[in-house]
Amino acid sequence: MAYLMLLLNIILLVAGQIAWKIGLQQHGGIHIGNLFLVLFSPWILLGIALYALSTGLWFVVLSRLPLSLVYPLQSLAYAIGIFAAWYVFGESVPLNRWIGAAVIVLGAVIIAAK
Repeated sequence: MAYLMLLLNIILLVAGQIAWKIGLQQHGGIHIGNLFLVLFSPWILLGIALYALSTGLWFVVLSRLPLSLVYPLQSLAYAIGIFAAWYVFGESVPLNRWIGAAVIVLGAVIIAAK
């Protein structure tokens, strides 16, 4: 069950980043003139809420599993983030980033092996 919570934590982290990216894109980025509007936009607030949920789950995960295991596994968020950038935003992701993501996943598999 703790591993499922860790996976949900990772998904919430990435979902929060996606929400923030959407919110920032809707307003053309962030600058002094639109700071208040951006910070209180629905997408930015959703991202904050997702991060809050993720943090609560992280507390539970930390209470049940060793930090030396779960902290490196949380790096899977980087690999999922690269996929999300490509899939959700249509970003061009060069080969070296895909290779880096594969290295992260391989490292997670090695760390999780018993």
